[in-house]
Amino acid sequence: MLDQRALDRARMMDGKLLLVTNMADHEPEQIVERYRALADIERGFRVLKSDIEIAPVYHRLPDRIRAHALICFLALVLYRVLRLKASDHKLSPTRALEIARKIQFHQVLLHRRETASGLTKLKPEQRDLFEAIGLPAPAASRL
Repeated sequence: MLDQRALDRARMMDGKLLLVTNMADHEPEQIVERYRALADIERGFRVLKSDIEIAPVYHRLPDRIRAHALICFLALVLYRVLRLKASDHKLSPTRALEIARKIQFHQVLLHRRETASGLTKLKPEQRDLFEAIGLPAPAASRL
């Protein structure tokens, strides 16, 4: 037998967002603003997992949790900077990351413990990207 009361309550709430909180000392507007900020952070994590390709990592130690959160935050800042700076040049953050992702730094250990390293030769599109976002292009001498 169906619980008609529960069904009626579910229908009443259908399509609505209900925020439940234990912050009784906050005004509803403050709670909604915090929720929006949290939603923005969640959106950022979705961006990190898709556009920036940071896989979810599960940690138990507090230092590792903080380190992972910091990496995610920095990646989100990078994404936001790309979104703001590259928008004037008709580049989406996704496209900017595609362009930058093709730049690689290689370091090889040779047979006598000597190393050789090199950086991908930048294409005009990659140089334009760094100019558009106001950052110096990577150079092997700075790595």
